[in-house]
Amino acid sequence: MNNPVIWFEIYVGDMPRARAFYERMLGVTLESLKNPDSLGELEMWAFPMEKDRVGAGGALVKMDGVRPGGGGTLVYFACADCAVEAQRAVEAGGTLFKAKMPIGEYGHIALVHDTEGNLVGLHSMQ
Repeated sequence: MNNPVIWFEIYVGDMPRARAFYERMLGVTLESLKNPDSLGELEMWAFPMEKDRVGAGGALVKMDGVRPGGGGTLVYFACADCAVEAQRAVEAGGTLFKAKMPIGEYGHIALVHDTEGNLVGLHSMQ
C-alpha cells in the first residue's frame, strides 16, 4: 500500500517572488521543469525530490487561468524544527499564521502564508 499523495502543486502569481520565498524558507534550490506543450503557457519549479523515496514531490506552478490563494488543501513541508522555517518564512516576506505548536505524539506544526497568499504547513517531530 502506498501513501495516497504522489504530487502537489502550489499555484503562484509572481514566480520569482514565490521561488525566493520557498528557497529561503526551506533552505533549498528549486529546479526548473520542462513545460509539457499540451498544457499551454506554464512555468514550473520543482522542490528537491528523489523518485525512489517516500513522500510526495511537487512544484510551484504559474499557469493561466489558475489563481493562487487560500483553498481547501494544505501542504505540509517536513522540517527538523518547524519554528526555524516559520521564522525564515517571515524573513522571506511571508506571514506567520500559527506559531509552532505541539500536536501530541505526531510532533509539532506551524502555519504560514507565503508571498502569494497560499497557506502552507511546516511539520517537525522536534
